[in-house]
Amino acid sequence: MAKLSVGGQAVIEGVMMRGPKDVATAVRDQDGHIQVETHPVHSIADRYPILKKPMLRGTVSLVESLVLGLRSLSYSAKMAGDEEDQLTDKEMAGTIVFALVLASILFIAIPTGAARLFHFITDDPVFLNLMEGFLRLLIFLAYLGAISRAKDIRRVFQYHGAEHKTIHCYEAGLPLTVENVQTFSRLHPRCGTNFLLIVMLVSIFVYAFLGWPSLVERIASRILLLPVVAGLSYEIIRFAGRTTNPLALHLIRPGLWLQYLTTRPPQDDMVEVAIESLKAVLPAEEIVPGSGSYLEARGGAPAEDPDAAKAPAETVPALDH
Repeated sequence: MAKLSVGGQAVIEGVMMRGPKDVATAVRDQDGHIQVETHPVHSIADRYPILKKPMLRGTVSLVESLVLGLRSLSYSAKMAGDEEDQLTDKEMAGTIVFALVLASILFIAIPTGAARLFHFITDDPVFLNLMEGFLRLLIFLAYLGAISRAKDIRRVFQYHGAEHKTIHCYEAGLPLTVENVQTFSRLHPRCGTNFLLIVMLVSIFVYAFLGWPSLVERIASRILLLPVVAGLSYEIIRFAGRTTNPLALHLIRPGLWLQYLTTRPPQDDMVEVAIESLKAVLPAEEIVPGSGSYLEARGGAPAEDPDAAKAPAETVPALDH
């Protein structure tokens, strides 16, 4: 039986999971308990069905994921004890604008400005645009490598690994227990890291044929075409996540390799948080009998989910690539 489409994101000391109808953020608080916040998903695409069409749905999904991610980060920071209050809507809007401006400077303005250094080789606009794309990719990889060295970010990356492992376990149809989840790969083909890498690669080819106008015009053209790049990238990652075609699987392999940077092997208590987050967005009939319940503080033996009948836990070989 086909499984529901679920996705997620690592947050501060926790995991956010999004199902077809709900989004949940599970965080381990300072007392060791897992706190779960769940609320329904409202997509603008439900109101305007045209936004579900190919090329449009990618941009909608990207913007909505950004908003949901920031809300989950705000909640997790509060529950983990890093903040007194959650962000207001105004503060969240300001954070999104700041992030977009920073990303535009780092991944658009700097690469296209620096690409002029290659004029000494040739003035061919296609070549200069390709060099800009490769510079953008190098900046992206250097950025990921730099932040992965921070201790707090490494913990977030461990929760990222827990998120992937838990989704793999659910998609395999096994009970959601720490033992089962830990056998799976921390890499996942639908990961946002894959999406970002594909965005970088797609942008190289989309921007390669735009000519070489002034710096301001180049920056403006890249920003205006971002929805096109995001739409194409979303369709590629959507196809790759659902196909068994060997060629498609090979094409997304670089994105899987990159996840060795953005994920880390999770500890068992992190997996418990990811399990509770996923269970919160699944209908009761989707939770396999024998799944664990980990809401209480660590120290005692985990109880089985009261909504799931007892069944022996199974394990499967790890799927690491």
